[in-house]
Amino acid sequence: MARPRTDIAPRILTAARARFLVEGVDGASLRGIAKDARTSIGMIFYYFPTKDDLFQAVIEEAYAVLVQDLEVSLGQGGTARARLERASARIGNASPEELDVVRLIVHEALLGSPRFERTFVRFQRGHIALIAAVLGDGVGDGEIDASLPLPLLLVATLGMLALPQVVRRVAGSRPVFAALPPAEPLARLLSGLLFTGIGAKGEG
Repeated sequence: MARPRTDIAPRILTAARARFLVEGVDGASLRGIAKDARTSIGMIFYYFPTKDDLFQAVIEEAYAVLVQDLEVSLGQGGTARARLERASARIGNASPEELDVVRLIVHEALLGSPRFERTFVRFQRGHIALIAAVLGDGVGDGEIDASLPLPLLLVATLGMLALPQVVRRVAGSRPVFAALPPAEPLARLLSGLLFTGIGAKGEG
C-alpha cells in the first residue's frame, strides 16, 4: 500500500538530524524527535521502522543529492585531474545539511558503530565507486602512476581533495584556516598537490 504524500517524513528527518547532532543517535529520544516534528512516535515508526532506519534516511537525504552532483562533476569530459578538481569544488560548496551529515558520519565512525558499517556499504556504491572509476581512467590514460594500488589512490584522493574542503568549511574564520581560499581555487591547489604525488612519471 502506497504511503500518503505528506510533509511528515521530511519534518521527521529534519528533527532527527538536529537531535542526532546534539544528543547522538543512541541518546536521541524518539519522543523528542516526534515532538520537534509535530507528529507522533507512531508516525515515526510508520515511515522508519527502527532508529537505525531513521539514521540511514537522514544520511541518504543529503548524500543522494551529493552523489548525483558528483556524478555530473566526475562524468563530464576532461582529464582525471580536471574531473576530480570539479568534484573537490563541489564538496567545498557543500550545503549546511550535507556538512551536518558529515559530522554525524564522523561521529559514528569514531564510535565504530554498526550504523557506520551500513553507511560505508552505501558509500562503496556511491562516491567511492565514482572516484575509483575516474582513477581507473587516469591510470588507463597514463595520467596516474599505474604502480600505485587503487586503495592507496582512493585514500590519497579523498584525503587530499575532500578533507581540506570540509575543514575549510567547518573551521570557518578560525586562525590559520581562515587563510584557505574559496572552494574553486582551493580545488585547483589541491589537485596540483595530489597529482604531484600520484601523477605518472614525468608529470608534475
